[in-house]
Amino acid sequence: MAPKKAKKRAEGANSNVFSMFEQAQIQEFKEAFTIMDQNRDGFIDKNDLRDTFAALGRLNVKQEELDDMLKEAPGPINFTVFLTMFGEKLKGADAEETILNAFKVFDPEGKGILRKDFLSQMLTTQADRFSPEEMEQMFNAFPPDAAGNLDYKNLVYIITHGEEKDQE
Repeated sequence: MAPKKAKKRAEGANSNVFSMFEQAQIQEFKEAFTIMDQNRDGFIDKNDLRDTFAALGRLNVKQEELDDMLKEAPGPINFTVFLTMFGEKLKGADAEETILNAFKVFDPEGKGILRKDFLSQMLTTQADRFSPEEMEQMFNAFPPDAAGNLDYKNLVYIITHGEEKDQE
């Protein structure tokens, strides 16, 4: 009898995390999880993390850094654990901070800019792929500078506030 109760309680705990997000958000998290689960075994492990960083152009990730990331999880990282971890990180976070953090994954040095060609490649080849028309619309609405860099901090501000931030 006891195992059945424990199972029921575990399911209840899992359903709470799904109620924290709208269906569209859960789908986006699922796509992110799928991208990170490089070997498609339903779990994100150290090799998946290393391969994900490599795909993003960051080849020199230290073992300790990967271990530290994995230690944040209470156990093997399946989709529910992944969603729970994001839920805890996003609790109380505002939209601007959340979107900025998503861009920062691609900008480990924190420069605040991304190369237009790199962003185009990522958005047209990963998860919810952008069409060439969508890419053109985005870059028309928010053109990169002469060097081909996109100021994503300003872009996030416009997404969340609807107007351009005054340049100081």
